[in-house]
Amino acid sequence: MLGMGAAGCAAAIAATEAGASVILLEKMPEGREGGNTRISGGIWFNSLDRDGMATYLRSLCGPYTLPEEIVQVWADETYKNTEWLEGLGVTPGVHADYKPEYPEMPGAEFYGGYLGVNGEMGQQLLWKALSAAVRDKGVEVLLDTPANELVTDADGAVVGVAATSGGQPLRVGARRGVVLATGGFENNPEMVRDYLRLPDSPVWGSPAGTGDGIRMAQQVGADLWHMDNMATAFGFRAEGFESGFYVSFVFARGFVFTGMDGRRVMDEFPRGGHGHGKFNGAYELYPAAPMHVIFDERTRLAGPISPPPELLPVGWNMLVEGYEWSEDNSAEIERGWIKRADSPRELAALLDVDGEVLEETVRRYNAACAAGVDDQFQRHPATLAPIDQPPYYAFTSAPLLGWTNGGPRRNERSQVLDALGRVIPRLYAAGCVSSTYSWCKDGGFHIADALAFGRISGRGAAAEPLA
Repeated sequence: MLGMGAAGCAAAIAATEAGASVILLEKMPEGREGGNTRISGGIWFNSLDRDGMATYLRSLCGPYTLPEEIVQVWADETYKNTEWLEGLGVTPGVHADYKPEYPEMPGAEFYGGYLGVNGEMGQQLLWKALSAAVRDKGVEVLLDTPANELVTDADGAVVGVAATSGGQPLRVGARRGVVLATGGFENNPEMVRDYLRLPDSPVWGSPAGTGDGIRMAQQVGADLWHMDNMATAFGFRAEGFESGFYVSFVFARGFVFTGMDGRRVMDEFPRGGHGHGKFNGAYELYPAAPMHVIFDERTRLAGPISPPPELLPVGWNMLVEGYEWSEDNSAEIERGWIKRADSPRELAALLDVDGEVLEETVRRYNAACAAGVDDQFQRHPATLAPIDQPPYYAFTSAPLLGWTNGGPRRNERSQVLDALGRVIPRLYAAGCVSSTYSWCKDGGFHIADALAFGRISGRGAAAEPLA
C-alpha cells in the first residue's frame, strides 16, 4: 500500500482482514503523515439509500458520465462505510444539520448529511482512528519512505515498488498487488498549470500531494481520467508556510470579489458546493481564477476571516503547524498578509489596479446594498452588507487549491486501466490519486469514496494469486 490517508488505511485494513501480509509505505515522516485525510473534516456522508445515492451521483456528474458499474459499486460501498467504521471501534454521529449542496438535483433527498467520529468534525479524529486500526491489524508501516517507481515483470504485471527510505534506496516486492493511495497532484506546480490552468495557486492541505502515484501509473501505461476536476476555495499563500490559509467570511457579509482589474465579477454567494458554483444556469468550477477580495473595518472587527477551530478544526496550518488566527485579523494585517488603506482608491494602488475603477466598484455595490437589489449579479438581498467603514482591506486569492480529482483511470474493482481499457495486472488505485468524481461533489464525498474504494482495492490486491 502506498499512502497512509483514508484510502491507504482502508486498503491495508481490508487486505489484512482478507489474509494478506501488508506493508504500507508513507511518504511523509512522523507527525506529517496521513495526507489530506489527517487535516480534513474527516466527514463521510450518510447514505440513506443505495439506489437514491446512485441517482444523485449520476446527477452530479452531469455530462461527464461514469461507467454504470462504477456508479453502482460506489453507491453500494459508500452505503457500508458507517457499519465498517463501527467494526473498527469508531462511534459515528451526526455532525450538525448539513443539507445537500445541490438540492435541486435528482437523488439529493437521499443524501443524509455529515457523519463524523463521535459526531465531531476535523481534529484528526478519523485519521487517528484509521491509523490506529492499521497498526492494530499488524500492518508494517514505513514512514518517511516515498515510492519512486513501480516494478513490473516481463508480462507487465506490477510486482513491486522502488522507494527511498532514510535516504537509501529500498525495493519492496509485492507478491499479490500494489495499491496506489498517494493523494492528488495539487502540490505539483507543473501538473497544476498543465491540467488545471492555475499558474500560481497555494495549496490548502498536506504538502505530500505531488502527483507521485499518477506519474508511477503513467510509467506502466495507465490512462488518465478527471484531470481537470478539482476543489478550490478562497485563500492565499503566506511567507514561511508550506500550505496556504483558507478564508471564509462566516461572521460578516460585507465583502466583494473583483477581477485583477478591480471590477466586481460575480455573485459572492452562488449556489453550489465543494469546488463548484452555479453561474448562468450551469455549474462551473469555482473559484477558478485569481481574484481580489475587498472588505472594510466593520467586517474585520466582526470576527476572524479564517474560521477558528471551534467552528472548523481543519487545515494543515491549524492542525499541523499550530497556527492560531487572530480574532480580529489584526495579526495577519500586521504580517502584511492582508493589505490596508484608508480609502478604496488608496487600496487600489496597493493592488495595482485603477483607483477610479475600484472606487466605482465599491460605490456601486454599496448602492445595491442601500437599494436591497444587486443589479449586477443578483446576489440575494439577505447577503447584501455595505463596505463603507474605513479603513479598507484586501487580499488576493490565487485561488486556494484544496485537492485534485484526476489520476489513473480505474474500473469498478479499483484496477488501473491502460489507454485501451485493459487492466494493468496487480495495480489498484483509490482516494484522490484516482477519485470517482468527474464533476460536482457534495460534502463528505471524498472521504466516503476513499474508504469505499480503499476497501475494494485492499480486497482485490489480497485476492491476487501469489507472484
